[in-house]
Amino acid sequence: MTQRVLVTAGAAGIGKEIARAFAAKGAAVCVCDIDVKALELSAKEIPGLKTIVCDVSKRADIERMVAGAVEALGGLDVLVNNAGIAGPTAPVEDADPDQWEAVMKIDVIGAFHVTRLAIPHLKKSAAGSIVVMSSVGGRFGYPNRSAYCTAKMGLIGFAKTLSRELGQYGIRCNAIAPGAVGGDRIERVLQGRAQAEHKTLDEERHAAMSIQSLKRFVDPKDIAALVVFLTSDSGKSISGQVVPIDNDAQTSAL
Repeated sequence: MTQRVLVTAGAAGIGKEIARAFAAKGAAVCVCDIDVKALELSAKEIPGLKTIVCDVSKRADIERMVAGAVEALGGLDVLVNNAGIAGPTAPVEDADPDQWEAVMKIDVIGAFHVTRLAIPHLKKSAAGSIVVMSSVGGRFGYPNRSAYCTAKMGLIGFAKTLSRELGQYGIRCNAIAPGAVGGDRIERVLQGRAQAEHKTLDEERHAAMSIQSLKRFVDPKDIAALVVFLTSDSGKSISGQVVPIDNDAQTSAL
């Protein structure tokens, strides 16, 4: 059976690697993203990729996107809730309220709307599966990242609830919790923390490495491979879990 896969925020970064990995194993893949140019580039790079422009902070956009994705794919077997933003890096008392609320709207509420609209289609699948992108921040609280941490912890609760609600329909749901992932985004996070804590970028980079056993950032391709495994027949007995992929991080400075 050819898997039919929808990946949110799939035009760059982790989402793009997830889309690429599914396409490489023969799945029919549709990605949505707010970045039109990135979508166009991804469609050129990944054979057969279907793309839809969508702002997951807008309910109307999500409603149009999910319907369009299901139509383009001819159904839906796998949903990967990958869309999210990092939000402000600041103490709670100094955090910008609008930026804080934006994280909830995109990371949590956006995932809720995408999922609730996808569920009726996943129920028709013989092997429905949902993956929710949490973070090591969903397992550990840390200073100056309250919005991100709160959102990622909330997504774990969302994933566990979905697994309990949807198991009777044969639909599995798991959250994955990456640690510091290599790429432009972690560099921006480290820079923000350095500014907030009046430290150098090198000091923040050292702090990031100090809390994990493997002294390197997580490879986005490894995250993609984990998602493919969890949604495959090999992962058919795994549901309701939070799967870390964090180089053995014990706490988090990120």
